[in-house]
Amino acid sequence: MGICNSTMGLRNILVGMVLLLSGAASLKSQAYFNETGELPCHFTNSQNLSLDELVIFWQDQDNLVLYELYRGQEKPHNVNSKYMGRTSFDQATWTLRLHNVQIKDKGSYQCFIHHKGPHGLVPIHQMSSDLSVLANFSQPEINLLTNHTENSVINLTCSSTQGYPEPQRMYMLLNTKNSTTEHDADMKKSQNNITELYNVSIRVSLPIPPETNVSIVCVLQLEPSKTLLFSLPCNIDAKPPVQPPVPDHILWIAALLVTVVVVCGMVSFVTLRKRKKKQPGPSNECGETIKMNRKASEQTKNSAKSIT
Repeated sequence: MGICNSTMGLRNILVGMVLLLSGAASLKSQAYFNETGELPCHFTNSQNLSLDELVIFWQDQDNLVLYELYRGQEKPHNVNSKYMGRTSFDQATWTLRLHNVQIKDKGSYQCFIHHKGPHGLVPIHQMSSDLSVLANFSQPEINLLTNHTENSVINLTCSSTQGYPEPQRMYMLLNTKNSTTEHDADMKKSQNNITELYNVSIRVSLPIPPETNVSIVCVLQLEPSKTLLFSLPCNIDAKPPVQPPVPDHILWIAALLVTVVVVCGMVSFVTLRKRKKKQPGPSNECGETIKMNRKASEQTKNSAKSIT
């Protein structure tokens, strides 16, 4: 009779697990690198069972145990070492929280709830969830390879670090007053062997119109959300127009004209001075004559007075 009851109990467990597995729905869950992820179980507990009557545990896709609660008591010795001390169970929401999430934690997880009854463990609930892990890339950064443009072409790089998953695309936007153009380049990537995070970069040569102001922005397109990350703009001011060089013969002619003007001015100045010196005026002889005439006049006047 005991054997028969045991066989019936095992059959009920197997049938229950098949039904649960066949109807289990997989939920999508997302967590950020080094933060906390949630692995839900969504148990309604319609029979109002206490934790003392239940056996609850979570497994990953490799059947490694993350957490076990046996009739209200945690069983850490059944937990795999990679999850030890990294989980906490929220009894109010039937959710397992996985702390310090790493890229390698992405994958599928299952929670199992069994009822511990008089005939052994009976599976009453199971749920699967797929955990994806993201890491925020740093803001793209533009670096000029040279401090000046050569032949109206500028060489620069753009880089972004410590992100996951691998981004879809990285490119440059060249903005002028009247237009915006995209410039693609081969994206180079490297992945850290431990953290599995990506570093990405591109290198481009861009044609720069010298007569207008230019703003260059680097864009990183992420997966799977298609989010765009933008760098700070790299601004390049328009160059002043270059005047054509003056031909040598023009310079010689200008110098000759200046010389001629200076010489002519000097000659004119000298000539004017000479003319001023030759202007008519009373000579010494005229002065003596005037003096003699004045003297004779005075003598005549004196003689006239004597006769009188």
